[in-house]
Amino acid sequence: MVPGLEDAIKMEISVLADVKPLLGEGPLWDAEAGRLYFVDALGRRVFRCTEHGAEMRAWTVPSRVGAVALWDGQGLVAALADGFWRLDLESGACDLLVRPDPVNANTALNDGKVDPMGRFVCGSMDLGEEHPTGALWRLEPDRTVTCLGQGIICSNGPCWSPDGSVFYFADSFTGEIGAWDHDPATGEISGRRTFYTVPDERGGAPDGATVDEEGAVWSVAVFDGRIRRLSPEGEVLREIEMPVRKVTSVAWGGAGLDRLFVTSMAEPPLPRYPGDGQLRGSLFVIDGLGVRGRPEPRFAGGLS
Repeated sequence: MVPGLEDAIKMEISVLADVKPLLGEGPLWDAEAGRLYFVDALGRRVFRCTEHGAEMRAWTVPSRVGAVALWDGQGLVAALADGFWRLDLESGACDLLVRPDPVNANTALNDGKVDPMGRFVCGSMDLGEEHPTGALWRLEPDRTVTCLGQGIICSNGPCWSPDGSVFYFADSFTGEIGAWDHDPATGEISGRRTFYTVPDERGGAPDGATVDEEGAVWSVAVFDGRIRRLSPEGEVLREIEMPVRKVTSVAWGGAGLDRLFVTSMAEPPLPRYPGDGQLRGSLFVIDGLGVRGRPEPRFAGGLS
């Protein structure tokens, strides 16, 4: 058999939900509750459904939302445009936890994930996607905020190796995914090196990412419509062509943590980006990949 053909036959890409988010982002699987969260960044909505797309619910938040993190059983940490907020899933109330300092009206918090010790790491972006005015922030369990880096145009794809020793992160408009040494005990990062550079033949840029249980990084190339599985050494192990070009992020989930959920955008944030067809904005799921993810950590901060 031709190498890779057996996997290609088993793999199946399906539309899980079609709620047409203007900018679908931040898929997040809650392994304890068996529910998938994702956001519409520009539509100011947080969605939740089952792994099969049923029981869809939505919450409206006060401003643009870049990502959400699991917290307690009744709430999420939401990275909104100007800071970190708690979204109460029962009442729908959204209360400010803390704002990074200084707040810049031309930037907004964007992609984020919780690290192995329960800290929420989230970057910001320039809303015009041109100037390096963004930063990388770490929300501590005591609700203090630490700056990990500055000079970023568009923060995307934070994730960690299974043992927590490597941190991956991309400034999308550099075209590069970086890797840092990461100290799980302190959350400090150091020793930045280039992990992978996205080929620019179709204008792709690194967007959301996640890591599987074998330590491989699954990275979305937005505007290119491809998802790549990268070895810990940055070598391309697999490449998946999606039905739309503007895919944005990925997350492992499902009862077996073996389904890859993929978000996309219905409308590009700026007019220079190409459009997609009828499937624009769909939430996709890829089955039959033959690999599993890991449960996402929960934010470790208390409620008081």
